[in-house]
Order: sequence, then structure tokens, then C-alpha cells
Amino acid sequence: MTNKNKSIAIMGAGLVGSLMAIYLRKRGYKVAIYERRADMRRSKVVAGRSINLALSNRGWKPLAEVGLEAAINEMIIPMNGRMMHDANGNLTFQPYGKEGQAINSISRGGLNQLLIERAEAIGVTVHFNHKCIGVDHDKTTVSLEHNGEAIEVTADIIIGADGAYSAVRQAFQRTDRFNYNQRYIDHGYKELVIPAGAAGLFSIEKNALHIWPRGNYMLIALPNTDGSFTCTLFFPFEGDRSFDTLKTDEEIMGFFMEVFPDAVDLMPTLLADYKSNPTSSLLTIKCYPWVKNNTLIIGDASHAIVPFYGQGMNSGFEDCRVLNDMLDEHGDDWDTLLPLYQASRKPDADAILDLALQNFIEMRDLVADEYFLIRKKIEAKLNAQYPDQWIPLYSMVTFQEDIRYSEAIERGQQQKLIMDEVMKRPDILEKWEEVDLSEIVNQLP
Repeated sequence: MTNKNKSIAIMGAGLVGSLMAIYLRKRGYKVAIYERRADMRRSKVVAGRSINLALSNRGWKPLAEVGLEAAINEMIIPMNGRMMHDANGNLTFQPYGKEGQAINSISRGGLNQLLIERAEAIGVTVHFNHKCIGVDHDKTTVSLEHNGEAIEVTADIIIGADGAYSAVRQAFQRTDRFNYNQRYIDHGYKELVIPAGAAGLFSIEKNALHIWPRGNYMLIALPNTDGSFTCTLFFPFEGDRSFDTLKTDEEIMGFFMEVFPDAVDLMPTLLADYKSNPTSSLLTIKCYPWVKNNTLIIGDASHAIVPFYGQGMNSGFEDCRVLNDMLDEHGDDWDTLLPLYQASRKPDADAILDLALQNFIEMRDLVADEYFLIRKKIEAKLNAQYPDQWIPLYSMVTFQEDIRYSEAIERGQQQKLIMDEVMKRPDILEKWEEVDLSEIVNQLP
């Protein structure tokens, strides 16, 4: 199937669906998006569910490929590292990479609007308030509901980019030999806010991702262009200290005053935000296959992950870029590329899902640990002296977009085993600067 006059129906006008539509329209396809929600540009956005996004190289590259680099530059705030807040209010800064490397805080809603507008501008048709209620893979048709009426759409290719609760994937789940695994973690999240200071100035360091790590829970804050910070509390649903047990105003404020005292001073609407903003869950999804005849699922529909590596959006955008590259490679022959795409991309999706779960432990437990900080310093020296041989796992995932996720996790595991031995040295805290870096690098396979 190589005729670019073929029609493509994309379910979902979120970040991944909109970007995929732009790629495909630029190739000359007839593209229509069907979105169950109302047009976000004309409706009030529900507060408390945004979680600012961290745009890194894997997400930046696809946006640049479709010509959005200049527009994105106007929307981002670079974050050069983590700013750690301990229980006494002391600050520790941990750079993410080398000088000049940063991840970028960006508004989910603002980015989504930009993508939808660019898609429409180049000829993509976007249908809002169209809920997908069924997919026929054999006929390549989608059943939709719009204002109480049933509609059927036929296309040459159907792409499900309709998120973690994908209706397209649910249709897959009713077919034979479809493997599916869903897991909710014990923690949920609630959005809070640090407003802009006087004259719209930032009240804490602007170019950092702020983290208050407290073992079983943590608070993070990402900067916004208006001087405010979007904060997210990651907290257990149940247990001694949890969403389940913090009920009264006194319990809520008492907890924050004890655990995040320096944050409380920055959050005048804390109590109101905590009580009014929803408590949301976090889940991971693994499934396979991603293709049924000429129907494909991408992004969260095929591999939903938790947000602790900042790679949910980035991995979804990388899905779009990889698929577009394979269209180039195979001359737009969908029959050939679809099975190749899923076989190639699945190991990378599994890798970043596992890494995101592991990084939650690092963020909430280890970032304030003395041994962990020394370990990071040694790895930074290794990377500075042997940049081609020793690349920290975080850097491979975040800044090395040409290294596959699956390759990054394999190389990262090799490095971890070596560093585990280095950190066992009894005097490592005092004499870490005397470590023989060449001896460490020579242990790499």
C-alpha cells in the first residue's frame, strides 16, 4: 500500500496524535483526526491534571523535523538540573548533563494547541466531540458517536493515538492472542501551584526542576513562562500518611508544614488547591501486538508509562519519528513497514517503561543520599574524561536521541555493575576523587 492519496484516520488529538497527523499530512496523505473531547482551544481546561512536561532531545528532534522549533523555543524554560530541597530547606543542585545540556519545561496544553493548529493549517481535518466506540480491523472502519448520533468512518489506515485508556486498544483486547498487562502503582498525584512572585518574577530558581524527596513521597515543581511553578505531589493512596488519611484542614497543613516547610511558604493557595484539585492515578501498560491488519496503536495507547523519567511525551514523539523514518525507508509501503515497526519499537517501549519505574525510587529516595551523590560525581568525571566510552544512563536516555532506549538500558546495566563495585570501597566517601578512572572504563565490555 504505497499510494499517498490513501486516507488515514487518527483517533486522538492529543500530543502524539496531532504530531503524527502533521508528519503524515506532510507526506501527502489525507489525514483526519477524531477526538472525543471538545476543542481545548474553545473550552475551559479542567485544573489539576496538567503535569508540566519535560521536553528533551527525543521529543525535540521530531518537533524540529516538522518545522516547529522556532515556535517551541518561545514556549520553553530550560532546566539545567535538579534542585534538591532537604527537610531543613537546604538546597543542592545536581546538573542533568554537561554544560549547556538541559531538559525543557513546557505546558502540555500550550504544546497541544500548537500541534492542533499546525495540523489544521496544513490540511488535517480535526473532528472534536467524536467518541470512538468500536473498531473493525477487517474492514478498517471506526464506529464513532457524535452528539448522540452513530457515525462510521472508513479509512485505509487507522492509527490509535487515544492514550492510556485507548478505545482502539480495547478493540485489540477482544481479539485472539493479544497480550496485555496493566499496572497501577501505589502512588497517585495531585497538582499544586507556586504562584509568580512580585512583578512576575520567579520565587525560586527558574532554570531547575525542583524536588523535595521524602522517601515514600515527594513534591516536584516545574517552571512556567509566567513566573509560576506547576507543582505535583506524588503520594500513596493508602497508608499511614496518604491521600486516604489527610482529610481535615489541620491534617493537610500539619503534614506540609512538617514535611515541606520551605514549600509551604511559597504556596499561599496550598490548602484550597489540595482540596479542590483531583487526585489522579498512575499506571503502566504493556501490550502486543500493536498492529491488526491496517490498524496501529502508538504512544500511550501501546506503552503507557509513569512520568518519573520525563519520557512519556518524548517516547510518544519518538514513535512518530521512527514511523516516519520507516515510511522513508520502505517507500510508504505500509504492508511491509507496520509489522517491522512494532517488532523494532516494542523493545524500546518496554525499556523506557522499566526505567521510569526505577527512576521513581531514585527521585524520592536516593537523590539526597550521600553515596548516591558521590556516585553521580564519579560518573560525571568518567563522562568528561571518556565521553565516548562512559555515558551516564540518564544522559543516554535524555540527551542521546540516537541511542535506542533498549540499548541505553543494556549499557546502563553494565555500568551499574561496575559502579556498584567501586562504591563498595570502604573509603569511597573521603577519597572518591582519587579513583582510577581508566581502571573503571577498562572494565566495560
